[in-house]
Amino acid sequence: MTEIVFYHLTESRMEDALPSLVEKCRERDWNVIVEAERVETSQSLDQHLWSYRPESFLPHAIASGDETENAAQPILLTHNVEIVAQNPNTAQARFCIGGAEPLGTDAAGAKIIEPFERVMILFDGDDEDAVAKARDHWKALKALGHGISYWQQEDGRWAKKA
Repeated sequence: MTEIVFYHLTESRMEDALPSLVEKCRERDWNVIVEAERVETSQSLDQHLWSYRPESFLPHAIASGDETENAAQPILLTHNVEIVAQNPNTAQARFCIGGAEPLGTDAAGAKIIEPFERVMILFDGDDEDAVAKARDHWKALKALGHGISYWQQEDGRWAKKA
C-alpha cells in the first residue's frame, strides 16, 4: 500500500522546501511527478528548479502532449490529474503541492494513489484553508488504510510529529 507523507511548511515556502525533497527521491533513483493545482504553479516551479541552487541540477520538464517525452523525464511537473493517472514516467513518488488533490480520480473514477510508492503532500502552515484541507486528507487517507506520517519544519529541519 502507498505510503503517505504530510509535510507541514512552517519556516519556508514550498518552492524552497520542495527541491531538497525531490533530490532525496532522486537519490533513491525514483522518478517523480509533482502535481500542482494550477498551471501557473507548475510554470513557476519549472523556472525555479533550474536556478534554485547553482551547484544542483534536477532534470525535469512540464508534462506535454508528447507521451514519449513525458516518459523520458525523471521529474515531471503537471497540473493535469489525467497525466498523474497515466503516470507516464513510471514515477514512484508523487508530490501534491499548491492545493493539488491527493485523492483525485482518473477518468474511470479510480483513485490515483496506488501506482506510487509514496505520495507526499506539502501544505503551507500559514494558510488556514490549506491546513484544514490537509486535516481532511489525513482522515480520508487514514480511513483507506494507508500508512501515514506527518513532518513539520522545526529549526530548519524536518521533525516527525506523527
